[in-house]
Amino acid sequence: MSSTAARRIVVTGATGNVGTSVVRLLSQDPEVGSVLGLARRIPDWSPPKTRWAAVDLASGQADPRTLFEGADAVIHLAWAFQPTHDPARTWRTNVLGGIRVFEAAAAARVPTLVHASSVGAYSPGPKEQAVDESWPTHGWPDAAYCREKAYLERALDSFDRAHPRMRVVRMRPAFLFKRESASEQRRIFGGRFLPGPLARPELLPFLPDIPGLRVQALHTDDAATAYRLAVRSDVRGAFNLAAEPAVDAGLLGELLGARPVRLPRPAARSAIAAAWGLHLLPASPHLFDAVLRLPLMDCTRARTELGWQPEHTATEVLEEFLKGLQHGAGAPTEPLRGRKVG
Repeated sequence: MSSTAARRIVVTGATGNVGTSVVRLLSQDPEVGSVLGLARRIPDWSPPKTRWAAVDLASGQADPRTLFEGADAVIHLAWAFQPTHDPARTWRTNVLGGIRVFEAAAAARVPTLVHASSVGAYSPGPKEQAVDESWPTHGWPDAAYCREKAYLERALDSFDRAHPRMRVVRMRPAFLFKRESASEQRRIFGGRFLPGPLARPELLPFLPDIPGLRVQALHTDDAATAYRLAVRSDVRGAFNLAAEPAVDAGLLGELLGARPVRLPRPAARSAIAAAWGLHLLPASPHLFDAVLRLPLMDCTRARTELGWQPEHTATEVLEEFLKGLQHGAGAPTEPLRGRKVG
């Protein structure tokens, strides 16, 4: 623990995939006196030492400064993935809302700000060797998610210089999964009516093997551990977070008992673009383009400076998530509500 004990922590986006794991972990920490969770909708969930406040960061009227006063740290997780057909709306929540949080934390003299960046902030990079935190963070400009994550990296560059006394930490996790996030992520990326039971091995005789589709995954609870360690330490700057092994069609084929079948990039993208254009698929072809170009991340700094190590392998993470898909798993918050379709 640093000399300034983090007794009061404020978490934005506290009811989502990452937020629920962070709040739960902090509420169990004996060195945390209280947690204030901010979300658009108050959940039917009452972890110990936690209270809630309703805030819509997309609103120009939102002023979280008073909620931040007296806090030892603000963990900024709030993010909107949809609507992908209206990037101006996600920009208001993600970029303008993020800047609003940064400025409010500074105005309230909060000593520590921990921001949820992403592997999606990175510029295109290698798939066969891992990059460290010095890799450029210009994102893939055609994908709103990457564009917004990269813009906030630039905003934090300026913010960090303007507020040298504030300790700013940026987490850059890989794709985050847990059982309870299955229904939410099915809705975000696959659509409301995509049947979760389709994840059963016997219904998937083959998987598309698309060149470049090799990414990293991490259990959301392991990411939450990194956030807690960042609050309790004196570290600054960026940290890559990912588990081994890297995920590709071969690994998914083993998990699902399905045979990988090579599919050219143009054919896969055309299918995704057509479904997205018809509003049948929420995930945009631009995000698909970005995923194919994301680098693999080296997590040495998180291990050596944070003392962080994931407890779950990427294979275990995906096994848990797939079971969650099959059973319509969720949690008692509005973003994570469970629903089994099909």
